[in-house]
Amino acid sequence: TPSFLIKVLTRRHVMTPQLNHLSSDDELLSSFDIDNMPIEALMFQTGYLTIKKRENLEGNYFYTLGYPNREVYQSLNNSLLKYLVQDGGMQVRQRLELRRLLLANDFSGLKTLFHSFFASMPHHWYTNNDIQNFEGFYASVFYSYFAALGLEVIVEDCTNHGRLDMTVKFNGQIYLFEFKVVEMVPEGNALQQLKDKAYADKYQHLGQPVFLVGVEFSRDERNVVGFDVESVV
Repeated sequence: TPSFLIKVLTRRHVMTPQLNHLSSDDELLSSFDIDNMPIEALMFQTGYLTIKKRENLEGNYFYTLGYPNREVYQSLNNSLLKYLVQDGGMQVRQRLELRRLLLANDFSGLKTLFHSFFASMPHHWYTNNDIQNFEGFYASVFYSYFAALGLEVIVEDCTNHGRLDMTVKFNGQIYLFEFKVVEMVPEGNALQQLKDKAYADKYQHLGQPVFLVGVEFSRDERNVVGFDVESVV
């Protein structure tokens, strides 16, 4: 069931952006012990991932996995969000609000929306682990929100100057995200990195509006403390 799968993903600290680019070998088809099954085999055998590419290297088969369709992509990420806050109704309302805010380019509202989501996560999520110290945890929540809407999301988007954390394409606009974890107060480093690395150059030939979004999270507050936005003409 989705809830069982989400529990396994969270227990193993598997971040949702990783799931669309997993690779495996023949263990994909031969693993049956649910407690020790590799996450690649588990996702494949439950139907949430399918084989996108198969390679035969010297008699050994290797598989590249990905979501079978947009419906599964949206459904899994939606299930994760509901599980994190344990309030399906609130999550649905926030998802609809996210779309409205993106259409309006209301970045102040976006910050408030994500701040509210992280504030609603039960404290036991942070018990006996240190996930609040990792950018990947916070980035995974952002990713799942956009993915649950069915938007095109590119993680670790490569450019000639490096890799930016996340690119989102929606309604003829492009949003470039960089995430940083700080102690208490925002430092502006996330937005500055987007600018210093000239990540927007990759998309300027498209003639579409590009927004740089630097998001900073406090490991003490366990929430968004910085949300800096700059448009690129």
